[in-house]
Amino acid sequence: MDEPDEVSVEQFEGDGGTIVLELSVAAEDFGRVIGRGGRTAHALRSVVKAAATGAGCHVLVDIVD
Repeated sequence: MDEPDEVSVEQFEGDGGTIVLELSVAAEDFGRVIGRGGRTAHALRSVVKAAATGAGCHVLVDIVD
């Protein structure tokens, strides 16, 4: 990240008890978070989903700019 101070994560309650994590980054860093072909975003979502499943809940990660 070129702008680490611009990174923020907000948590919202979704439908059916789903937790929605909204990741916000600076416009210059948006491509880094998504990654080539969406690989980085997919990996991030996979790790969060695995951790949430272990804790017995459902979590979605949204990346916003």
